[in-house]
Amino acid sequence: MNEPLVLIPGMMCDARLFEPQVAHFSRERNVMVASAAQGERIEEIASAILTALPQKFALAGLSMGGIIAMEILRRAPDRITRLCLMDTNPLAETPQSAAAYEPMVVGIKAGRLVEVMRGFLKPEYLAPGPGRLEVLARMQEMAEALGPEVFLRQIKALQRRRDQQAALRRARMPALVMCGAHDGLTPVKRHEFMAELIPYAELAVIEEAGHVPTLEAPDAVNGLLEGWLRQPYVLRD
Repeated sequence: MNEPLVLIPGMMCDARLFEPQVAHFSRERNVMVASAAQGERIEEIASAILTALPQKFALAGLSMGGIIAMEILRRAPDRITRLCLMDTNPLAETPQSAAAYEPMVVGIKAGRLVEVMRGFLKPEYLAPGPGRLEVLARMQEMAEALGPEVFLRQIKALQRRRDQQAALRRARMPALVMCGAHDGLTPVKRHEFMAELIPYAELAVIEEAGHVPTLEAPDAVNGLLEGWLRQPYVLRD
């Protein structure tokens, strides 16, 4: 029996972020897309997600979803059969980077969600090509559907997130660190660093993608996830 696959979307994203993956993998296993819309701390969001999950599951998260996945790893490593981190960051915010969110908070409170989102996910964070505008439009749709209150909660959660390097060093399951070569938000070097922290981790860089490979290069992502899901459950030192 294949273990369930749990997917956690990034900031201001919902299940549409993983639409190609849900369609592909639902044929052979239970696929769940968790919500990252509740709670003002990463710990609160992770706790809420954990209560709804099966006892054992494969876990994948993208961007903020990866940050939440690392918190779930820290809390419940024995429940995770395998881990995939996509276009994310294990480090805590510095005071300077946390403060950089404040203009976005001001813009959201002034009712400028569309404008703030356009500044948050810039075209240069994605791979060049004709599909870029379509992906940006999909991201905008998800953000507008979730609304400003979710944005403010998620900003607060990101500003106060903890460093997860220790949790990654303790991971003892098949692990895939994936990113787009054109990711201008969480660059390839950050993923190389993460892959070095995690025992047994494989690093995969998708040349035709940026920060949102699940929508930019879904076939490549699905192929990498298939290989990850076929790896043996148990790995030992």
